[in-house]
Amino acid sequence: MKARTKLKTQKSVVKRFKITKSSHKILNKKSGQDHFNARESGKTTRNKRRLVDTNKAYKIVIKRYMQ
Repeated sequence: MKARTKLKTQKSVVKRFKITKSSHKILNKKSGQDHFNARESGKTTRNKRRLVDTNKAYKIVIKRYMQ
């Protein structure tokens, strides 16, 4: 029986997501911060700077790509 080879790490996924050390949450930057921000309220702009927890449906896939 042949051993499975390790999958290569997807570098694009590593750059976009961060796994926390203690709770193993997968965080990513909120979308929509590229341009047209002057018309948004200050609260919205501040909230977009934060990292947010990733959707549960994507967690398994992202962890597989980050091996």
